[in-house]
Amino acid sequence: MASTLADIAQQALRHLNPKHILITGAKGQLGTCLRALLPEAQAMGHTELDICDLGAVHDFVNVHDIKLIINCAAYTNVEQAEDDKDACSRLNCEGPRNLAATGCQLIHVSTDYVFSGTSCKPYTTEDHTDPINVYGLSKLAGEQAILAENPSAIIVRTSWLYSAFGKNFVKTIHALSAERNELKVVCDQVGSPTWAHDLALALVVAAANYDGHGGIYHFSNEGVCSWYDLAHAVVKFSAHKNCAVLPVPSSAYPTKAARPHYSVLDKSKFASTFNVTIPHWQESLEQCLKQF
Repeated sequence: MASTLADIAQQALRHLNPKHILITGAKGQLGTCLRALLPEAQAMGHTELDICDLGAVHDFVNVHDIKLIINCAAYTNVEQAEDDKDACSRLNCEGPRNLAATGCQLIHVSTDYVFSGTSCKPYTTEDHTDPINVYGLSKLAGEQAILAENPSAIIVRTSWLYSAFGKNFVKTIHALSAERNELKVVCDQVGSPTWAHDLALALVVAAANYDGHGGIYHFSNEGVCSWYDLAHAVVKFSAHKNCAVLPVPSSAYPTKAARPHYSVLDKSKFASTFNVTIPHWQESLEQCLKQF
């Protein structure tokens, strides 16, 4: 029987030497969660280590005797990426290629946006990729660049990331529902939310079991919902009962970048490979909101 993600991660932490681990993008949501789990790791934000500078990356790895890199750095502003293609490509493709070229073990975080969102069943790691916006194209190019440099790298695609840190949908809804009587939220985009803490645990498990497990995996919390469903749950768990959440179509909020209408990820490969039980999104959301 598979063990809980938290239990397996605690076992994994005992087998890792964090002093030889580099966390890039360490000031973001996921990086913050990883720093809490691996406080002795080398944790660098973009102002401290520019992963797009190949020389700086090699120097850092050599000076600090880095054996494993967990790359959380990414250009994630999906709307802005449409007008800032070069910067997006540099951070999401060239930077990861530089990390892969160091020869270190590499765990890289990618996205559900490598898919078009036209499926009606959860995407497996074998399914055809077909990004529909600049951000998705850049992330797919980053995956390809990594595997060309380092075929043994681990790539973990995730979706709808949230936490108590930084800017994210859950924090926004939590704040707005305390101030307003009504919120209108898109109901025709469907996926699986991911608590950054759970993803950090998953990456720790992958790090401790790196050898022989290279390739692409999917990880998000279990279950399926729309943005409307997620917002409704945030309001419910936050006890902001005076705020009504109303469903609206995507057409009510036009965006420059196209969004996948269905981006549910099949996590069975990750769960079976690392023998873990992945928490349901509602369970993890409730745990996260307690931190608010």
